[in-house]
Formats: sequence, structure tokens, C-alpha cells
Amino acid sequence: MLPHMALRTALLMAAGRGTRLGVLTASTPKPLLEVAGKPLLAHIIEGLTEAGLERFVIVTGYLGEQIESWCVHFGSAHPRITIQTIRQPALNGTGGAMLAAREMLSSEDQFVFGWGDIVMDRVNYPRFIAESRTMDCDLMLAANEIGDPWRGGAVYFDSELRVKRLVEKPSRGTSSTKWNNAGLFATNRCLFEYLERLQPSPRGELELPQAIAAMIADGRVVRAFKVQGFWSDVGTPEDLEAARTHFKP
Repeated sequence: MLPHMALRTALLMAAGRGTRLGVLTASTPKPLLEVAGKPLLAHIIEGLTEAGLERFVIVTGYLGEQIESWCVHFGSAHPRITIQTIRQPALNGTGGAMLAAREMLSSEDQFVFGWGDIVMDRVNYPRFIAESRTMDCDLMLAANEIGDPWRGGAVYFDSELRVKRLVEKPSRGTSSTKWNNAGLFATNRCLFEYLERLQPSPRGELELPQAIAAMIADGRVVRAFKVQGFWSDVGTPEDLEAARTHFKP
């Protein structure tokens, strides 16, 4: 179960190519695309910092040197936080990204993790961190309500917010839930037991949602956190434009 103790660290995965964004990511990694005058990664780090976190581990890959350089600059301008980066040796999925950073989390009993290209209304971060410090579970998973979660992961949970099933990229129109995996989590080191068991998916990747699904199958307690307001994984040019419109200064 998540321990009731100080929570200070977040791991953010920022290694992917962002192929659906086309030319927009040809020379810029997706987490550095700007929304309202600042990179996506800055929105996430600032939101989590305001919620009380102080240490960030960023997993880089595609055009990683740009993100690493940005982290140095951003960290020097925000001396109250620390930012460390680690390069994912091979772009073998989100599970591989988590495993690449495992040793950097060796001193953390509890931590937050998520994708470095997802933005949401700022009000969600303090709510998420506060609940992750008190909820009695092995993993807390943010979920946003959407018409059909076919682009992401369908999340099925009961009236007590206990997650019963997680279906990654279901076929369009096949889900009986409107809740989508929002890409922000809190957990403890038990997650790595399940990441170690991952086998490559049909896409040849070690996929994090499969590890979470195995936790659920084993009877581990996984709970949902309901995201409020705007949310976007900025996967397409249209997503990027919607985020820019929503967060317009």
C-alpha cells in the first residue's frame, strides 16, 4: 500500500518521438513544444512543484540532448527544485523508460510518475498529490472522462474508485467506460516487480499499462483519481492547437 509519508519525487517520461505530430517534432522533442509561451514539460513540472514536489527525474531519448540542456537551464532558474536526467538506452516503450530510471529512485519509497507531454488544468496537481499521500492503495491512476478512450487506455473502476480493469488502446466503440488513463500515477517500488516481468508487446515494446494490469490481476489495490477540467496528451497537431487555445495567456 502507498505509505503515508512525505512525497517529493516525480519521474517524467520524455523519450518518445511523437510521430503523429509530423514536422512539428522533426527537430524539436514533443515535451519541448510550447503552449502559452512555455514547453509542455514546464507546465507539468511547475504544477507538481506548486503541489509540493521538489525532485524530478526526466527520462530522455529522442533528441534527448535538447531536453537535457533545457533541464539544466530550467533547474538553474528554479533553485528550490532539483532536476536529473537519464537517457533511455533503447526506445523500447514506457516500461523500458521506467526501468532505465530505477536506480535513480532507489531512495524513494513513494513517487509520482507520468508522461512529459500531457497537460491538464493546474488545479488537478495539488488534488492528486494530496490524495496520493493518504489513499490506501499500491498505485493511484489519474483518469479523465472522455467519450471513447480508444486513443489511450480504458479504465474500469467501481463506486469506491478501485480499478478493476485496464485496457490499452481498445478498438473504437468497444469500451463500456468513458474513463481514460490520464498518464499521471503515484506508486511505490512494488511496481518494479511487475515491470521486470514484462515481455515485449506486439509492437516490440515494454508497455507500462501491462504491468499495472498485472498488479490488478494479482489483487494489488489500484485506485482511480478523477481529473477535472481540461486534459490533453498532445498527440496530434489538433491536440496541440486545442491546448494552446485553452491555456492562451
